[in-house]
Amino acid sequence: MRLLIFVLLILLLFLQYRVWVGEGSLAEVSNLKHEIALQQQESAGLKQRNQALQAEVEDLRSGLGAIEERARSELGMVKEGEIFYQVIEPKAEPSE
Repeated sequence: MRLLIFVLLILLLFLQYRVWVGEGSLAEVSNLKHEIALQQQESAGLKQRNQALQAEVEDLRSGLGAIEERARSELGMVKEGEIFYQVIEPKAEPSE
């Protein structure tokens, strides 16, 4: 009977070791859940970025308004017959 109790105790200790420290342990499962959450956040951010880029592509394909806006803002272009004014703010002198 003592041998059976000893064997069962050893088996219990081995199983407890696997639950707390071994492969597939609670700590490892917790770490994997945390990594999954981080990957899902990153994926959601990338999906938003892709949707914004897709909307911009569709806007550029569908009309000239977006192309004109981009040419004005990024390339500094003006339409024929327009006059371009550039306002330069004076630099503030440091107060002593």
